[in-house]
Amino acid sequence: MSSLQPIPLGIVLYPSGHHVAAWADPRTPADAAVDPSHYIRSAQQAEAAKLDFVFVSDRLGIPDAAPEALARVDEWSHGFEALTLTAALAAATSRIGLVATASTTFTEPYFLARQIASLDLISRGRAGWNLVTSSLPAEARNFSSSLSFDHAARYERAEEFLDVLLGLWDSWEEGAFLRDRDSGLVFDPASLHRLDHDGKYFRSRGPLNVPPSPQRRPVIVQAGSSGPGIRLAARAGEIVFTAQPDLTKAKLFRAEIKARARAFGRSAEDVLVLPGIFPVIGSTQAEAQEIFEELQSRISPQVGLSLLETYLGDVDLSGTDLDGPLPPLPESNSIKSRQGLLVALATRENLTIRQLIKRVAGARGHWQVVGTAQSIADQMEEWVREGAADGFAVLPPTFPQGLSAFVNEVVPELRRRGRVREDYAGTTLREHLGLARPLSRHSPETLRHSA
Repeated sequence: MSSLQPIPLGIVLYPSGHHVAAWADPRTPADAAVDPSHYIRSAQQAEAAKLDFVFVSDRLGIPDAAPEALARVDEWSHGFEALTLTAALAAATSRIGLVATASTTFTEPYFLARQIASLDLISRGRAGWNLVTSSLPAEARNFSSSLSFDHAARYERAEEFLDVLLGLWDSWEEGAFLRDRDSGLVFDPASLHRLDHDGKYFRSRGPLNVPPSPQRRPVIVQAGSSGPGIRLAARAGEIVFTAQPDLTKAKLFRAEIKARARAFGRSAEDVLVLPGIFPVIGSTQAEAQEIFEELQSRISPQVGLSLLETYLGDVDLSGTDLDGPLPPLPESNSIKSRQGLLVALATRENLTIRQLIKRVAGARGHWQVVGTAQSIADQMEEWVREGAADGFAVLPPTFPQGLSAFVNEVVPELRRRGRVREDYAGTTLREHLGLARPLSRHSPETLRHSA
């Protein structure tokens, strides 16, 4: 029996795939963006492989891309709201974790606390919340709010938003529900607590009218890699998604997250760092490269340029020589970390804009691995062994074939090495990931510790 620990693995669900040209591949379903059965099949396939979770991303509007680019990518223009879709996945699965994206920028904490807690209860403790701040002007213009969209202010607001949610999720003590018809009590009234939060951005009295799930509360997921994002991840994140294109940078990032978590009084084991991995898998290295090059050949010039402009902070490169270097760019107020990553990549490798478009189209700044199942498993193990990752968020280039290749080829290889479980040992997402079940702030243990 192997003494090695399983590597946490999650699948990021997409309509056609993570590669920007996935929809142009005739083997991907043309209407996947609005076909719930597509997502259900993918989640069930990941569950059959005994993976930890599936992840559903979201955006609050259509990006400000050129119409000819928008019309060529399914995920940019239409799809499901993440929490609604994830609830459908909960009904169609029984063990796999379900992580849904929801923004803190245009809603109230009480409203979102109810939604996410309901998902956690419906799924019997399998929910996670990917906390994001909405950064794109195209999203802001869909809402009446006059909120500031300064990067630092968005994260300051997000920190308070999270504090309110955590407080609301602690409204009910353990064992609060008696459901005792002899006494006539549904619950012990002494076990229900108001929050009475009055802060800079939010006021919320509480208590929450959704009780805790078997895992107590949803797993907190954070994906920001800017300074404020790292602070939020270190203070409260339990899973940290990150785009890290190479092992050296990934090691530095993970070490920083763990060190800053300890500075907040947490254990390094309280937070799992999961870089994204974009795997292109073939029976030989040559076949894997051929699969990748075929996808690359399908990139629409308009789509590729629009994608790069978005990741560089909604800049306009339309009048720029694509065979020249990136021009000086204004500092992004939206996705600061991704802009910095791509500018550093272009500078380090002396890439032209056209070459950078090709690099972004597949992995979009994440770790790109093209090879056999054995070589990809080798590299994943190396990243974990070298302290660059606790696990991985897998970004299949296409659906269903890219997902099938990973679960049918890479997962069995990792399982042979003792790196993927044979079966689920628990029923909640926290149990899958080895994360502790949090105590209520009103529990005797917490109150003694605070005293």
